[in-house]
Amino acid sequence: MAEEIEKTAKETAPVEAPVAATTTTKKKKGKRVVNAGQVHIQATFNNTIISISDKKGQVLIASSAGANGFRGSKKGTAYAAQIAAEKAGEIAKKDYGLNSVDVYVKGIGLGRDSAIRAISSLGIKIDSITDKTPIAHGGVRPKGERKP
Repeated sequence: MAEEIEKTAKETAPVEAPVAATTTTKKKKGKRVVNAGQVHIQATFNNTIISISDKKGQVLIASSAGANGFRGSKKGTAYAAQIAAEKAGEIAKKDYGLNSVDVYVKGIGLGRDSAIRAISSLGIKIDSITDKTPIAHGGVRPKGERKP
């Protein structure tokens, strides 16, 4: 009786189809090594944004005061800019091997100087500092006749 049950179980068991090995494995990209790069600091009264890129301008890492937990009026402080720059610099140095940078500063916020100091304190060599703040000049003369 037991033999009959085993035979019927074998006969009714589903037949496993061979699985085709058509799945392709993606090759894992290694981390890029960037020795020299650029740091772009946008310092406004409300926030400070730090972007670290390679020499071509392709962004590697970005950080801001708001992304680091500062809210409201505290985002515009020099301390918040320092923390944001330290976090971005540590990741860039650890993951990409960043050694030297050119710094581009834009804006008139409180975080300009403290962000630069934070980057230099991490051991990243600063080659140059360039101010890219736009200067307002009042625009061109308006169209129309001049009043006498």
